Amino acid sequence: MLTELLKLHPIVPFVRQSEFAVRKPWTYPERRLLDYLFVYIQEGTCCFSVDHQKYMFQAGQFCLVQPGSLLSLEGLTNTITPYIHFDLYYNAERENSFPTRPGQIDLSAYLNLLQPTINDIYGIQMPVHVRPSNPLKLKETLFQVIEQAELQDPLIQLKTQHLVTEIIISLLETYYQGTQTPTHTFDWIISYFSHHLSEPISLESMANRANLSISRFSIMFKQRYGLSPHQYLINMRVNHAKELLTNTDLSQESITLYCGFADLHHFSKTFKKRTGCTPGEYRKATKCI
Repeated sequence: MLTELLKLHPIVPFVRQSEFAVRKPWTYPERRLLDYLFVYIQEGTCCFSVDHQKYMFQAGQFCLVQPGSLLSLEGLTNTITPYIHFDLYYNAERENSFPTRPGQIDLSAYLNLLQPTINDIYGIQMPVHVRPSNPLKLKETLFQVIEQAELQDPLIQLKTQHLVTEIIISLLETYYQGTQTPTHTFDWIISYFSHHLSEPISLESMANRANLSISRFSIMFKQRYGLSPHQYLINMRVNHAKELLTNTDLSQESITLYCGFADLHHFSKTFKKRTGCTPGEYRKATKCI
């Protein structure tokens, strides 16, 4: 599911606005966000209200506000708050998006510009008051983004995208990996079989790769593909042998090795059982077409 969502919403960061904001006590009235807002409180004390919940921030702390959130900001003292407004996921219309203005709460006219949230894509609850495992590195990365974001050089822009991705990775490493229960996907199976077709592939090795017991792996595999892992692999070996018999002049001995059969007798017996003819008969018939 996560893979499919990321195909629909590939991660391609785009920094829309950035600043080392230096202010006396200040307020920014309520609005709703189209994009992400990431703030570091370098100096001072702030009170941010996100979806009607208040959060207090002191120097050295970080705030992440996700798209769609109802937000109001207040600096209770003199503050320095470096921040970035950014898109995380690619949107072909991103140049038309903008940091919303005070009082702009109804975004129904701009839903085409609204970014997906991390919570929706990854199925987690990323907090507003984020506590990264390496705050010093995160701060330095944010500062680099702000310093580079306005530069038009294509290489610098690429580096800036990479830095924003680093910021998100550092947060996901804290909040995603530690909260998810293991999920099991068989998306790797076909590629794995194809790349190891000439080698012995044990049920145990496949189950270990999927982080499952042998019995559980076998059940889940059959539910997904309708065949046992062994039968599915045999089908792939026979189908590959068909291709080699039709499209090459390789000997049957070579095809036996390339397709992972134990020996020529095993190849011939299995091939005839699956196709109704011997490898030689199959080659003769297909070569004549």
